Amino acid sequence: MEFAAFYESARDDCLRAVTASLGSRQAAEEAVAEAFARAWARWPRVAEHPSPRAWVVRTALNLHVSWWRRWRREVPTPERFDDSGPDSPEPATLDPRMVAALRSLPLRQRQVVALRIFLDLDSRTTARTLGIAAGTVTAHLARATQALRAHLTSVTEEE
Repeated sequence: MEFAAFYESARDDCLRAVTASLGSRQAAEEAVAEAFARAWARWPRVAEHPSPRAWVVRTALNLHVSWWRRWRREVPTPERFDDSGPDSPEPATLDPRMVAALRSLPLRQRQVVALRIFLDLDSRTTARTLGIAAGTVTAHLARATQALRAHLTSVTEEE
């Protein structure tokens, strides 16, 4: 597959997965754009990867972590960066209630949901992508599903 065809077919899925993991559409767009640029530069190698989409998502998440570490050293306050305020841009394709529910999850659970649900990767590929055991992926997904169900049920009952 050529890179252009890969980009067209994978762009939206990767952006949704990273947005779900990071909780910020803007940060996700920046990280995914850079990850795709890096994939293009290394396309012969990335094309051979078992899941090039997972490669892009993992690269985007790693880029965001690197950015956050640099930012944390440079800017002493606030201690925690969270752009999930009312003016935060929401992904157009996700229900705002789902975005709020995803933001309530710990980072690792959001990453597992993004890879397993949004990219439809199997547990083994998700585990390899995140550098954790397949059983850990299953446990995180179960906890995330339970938390999402509880959060969304309480939101529905309030309406």
